[in-house]
Amino acid sequence: MDRIEFLKKIPYFEGISNTELKAIADVMNERNVTRGEILFMEGEFGEAVHFVMKGRVKIFKTSEDGREHILYIALPGDIFAEVILFNEVNYPATAEVMEDARIAIIRNADLEKVLKDHPAMAVAIIKVLNKRLIDAQQQVKSLALHNTHGRTAEMLIKLAMDHGMETTKGIELDLVVSRQELANMVGTTRETVTRVLMAFKKYKLIEIDRNTIYITNPEKLKEWIT
Repeated sequence: MDRIEFLKKIPYFEGISNTELKAIADVMNERNVTRGEILFMEGEFGEAVHFVMKGRVKIFKTSEDGREHILYIALPGDIFAEVILFNEVNYPATAEVMEDARIAIIRNADLEKVLKDHPAMAVAIIKVLNKRLIDAQQQVKSLALHNTHGRTAEMLIKLAMDHGMETTKGIELDLVVSRQELANMVGTTRETVTRVLMAFKKYKLIEIDRNTIYITNPEKLKEWIT
């Protein structure tokens, strides 16, 4: 895959010149990784920003009792571990490959040098950091204020906005997640999230075809959030 063409497809880099994109491409390292591989562990010293070129990577935290809470799932074109940029800090979460993937890595020091030479790139990265902060704040708010039905509805709406595709059946979530993974994103058990999905299906808010979820009535689904 041409690195510059790959970077052009990342929304955060829209409007960035080829010269600036080449500066980033020149310091990128790529590697193939297999399903189940851990890219970095929560608490390890943060050394690099990561890009998904192919495949999926889940970013999650582990509670004291060993439960997994998925913060987000990184798909092709997504950036993750960018929070360590400009800071000598540890990775705040763990990154695990969900399927065979290709990952691009840029060492913190190399990217900082590029951003100092190309200020427009720094603005793009700041936008990424700001979006992550907003998402994190929303997750905390959701956990504090909503019950399981509300949190599940909110997660489905978010997934539809980020990965939704209009079809004749409704908004198809173009992201295959298992019941356990969805439960880990919502902050509940697999059994509970399954019951919630069945309730939403009963009320004709969603349809489920094997592992694919279609949101058939998004406006009614949003009513469960409030």
